[in-house]
Amino acid sequence: MLAVNMELVPTVTFLGFVAYTSPWIHFKRNVDEYILYIIKSGELHIEENGERYALRKGDVFMLEPNLDHEGFEKHVCDYYYIHFKHPDIQTVHIEDMESYARSFFLEDQEPEAGCSHGFPKHFNLANLNARSQVYNHLNEMGQLYQRKNYNRSMTALKLAELFVQLSRSYLAEHLQSARKRSTKGEATAYELLDYIHQHYPDKITGSDIEARFDCNFDYLNRIFNKITGCSITHYVNKVRVNRARELLEKTQMTIGEVAELVGFGDIYYFSKVFKKYVGLSPAYYKGTR
Repeated sequence: MLAVNMELVPTVTFLGFVAYTSPWIHFKRNVDEYILYIIKSGELHIEENGERYALRKGDVFMLEPNLDHEGFEKHVCDYYYIHFKHPDIQTVHIEDMESYARSFFLEDQEPEAGCSHGFPKHFNLANLNARSQVYNHLNEMGQLYQRKNYNRSMTALKLAELFVQLSRSYLAEHLQSARKRSTKGEATAYELLDYIHQHYPDKITGSDIEARFDCNFDYLNRIFNKITGCSITHYVNKVRVNRARELLEKTQMTIGEVAELVGFGDIYYFSKVFKKYVGLSPAYYKGTR
C-alpha cells in the first residue's frame, strides 16, 4: 500500500496519453521520479526491479524512483502516464484492510495531521463508473498540461485530487467486496452510512429510513451500532456537528445559517446538540477560532 501525504502538492514533470496500434514493448530505463500508469485498453507488460506486472484495461500502476524497469512482452495498448515528484510517499502495511477502509469513510472522525491517502502499487478500477470518472479526470489534466505554464500548478492540484479519487475508488471497491460476504442487514447499514453522508442536511427520521431501505429501524440501528460504534441518530448528529464546526471556523456565516445548512431547523436545538458533542456553545466556539 502506498500512502501519499496529501498536505504536500506533487510536482508534475511530464504527462500524456499514448495509443500503440502495433505490438510494442516498453524500453529500459531508470528515473528519479514516480510514474503513474493507467491502462485504457490492451496490455502493457513491464518489469520493475526484477518483478513482472501484466497491466490490463482499468489497471493502475505506480513505478517508483531509482528502480530499473523495462518491458518484457510486446502488446498493443493505450494508456495514460504521469511523471511526478513527491517528497512523502511511504509504503505501509495494513493488517486489517476492511477496518482501514471503513474508517476512511467514517467522515465524522477528526482529520489527522499529515493526512495520507492510500492505494496499492497495482490494482484494477473494477467499477466502470469510477473508471470513467478517472479517465475524464486524466483528460482534463492533459488539457491543462498543454496550456501555458501557469496551468502547471493547476495540473499538480488535479494530480493530488486524482490520488484522493483513486484511494476512494479502491477502498470503496474493497468495502463492496466485503459487503458481498456480509449479511443483508450489514449491507443495508453500509448503504445507510453512504446515504447519511450525502443527505445529512435533509430531514432523516426512523420512518423515512424504514421506507427507503425496506427494513425495521430498531434492527438496522443495532447493526449500524455494531459497524460504527454508535446509533444512527448519534452518528447523524456527529456528522452534522463536524460540518458545522468547519463552517464556523472557516466562514463568516451566522450560527443560524450554519444550523440550517447542516440540517438543524431549530437554532436552539442545534446549540444544545453542538454543546453536547463539542463541549462549547456554537457562539463561544466561533469566538475562539
